[in-house]
Amino acid sequence: MARGINKVILIGNLGRDPETRYSQGGNAVTNFSVATTENWRDRQSGEQQERTEWHNVVCFARLAEIAGEYLRKGSKVYIEGSLRTSSWEQDGQKKYRTEIMARDLQMLDSRGGGGAPSGFESASGPAAYSGGDSSRQADNAPTLSDDDNFDDDIPF
Repeated sequence: MARGINKVILIGNLGRDPETRYSQGGNAVTNFSVATTENWRDRQSGEQQERTEWHNVVCFARLAEIAGEYLRKGSKVYIEGSLRTSSWEQDGQKKYRTEIMARDLQMLDSRGGGGAPSGFESASGPAAYSGGDSSRQADNAPTLSDDDNFDDDIPF
């Protein structure tokens, strides 16, 4: 039996500019909030309803540096990571905070909306970075040469 799965996937917009700090060891840590909005029609009144959830996101190392440099308030992002809840005592009360520890980040804004790092974009779309890998990753969109004499050997 599996030990369990702790996986979060979000698509939303940043609610504020990212804040980047550096640990004593020199590692970057970036925090930002992402809003996800859900829409539905109320069955009784027929009125359109909307609910926005705010998610606290934390990135580390190279992913943190990229998020801090290229994301801004309003940026549309895809985040993949895991939930982590921490607790502490303040003024005699126990406080809790749940955050998404980001492992992967994909910038979903158009190219004109922000500056993704060079080598970060494919010809067809958004920029992506995986915090679990030390190398940059771009979309794997196929590209065809300008040669009109393209012969296809595939038998189907």
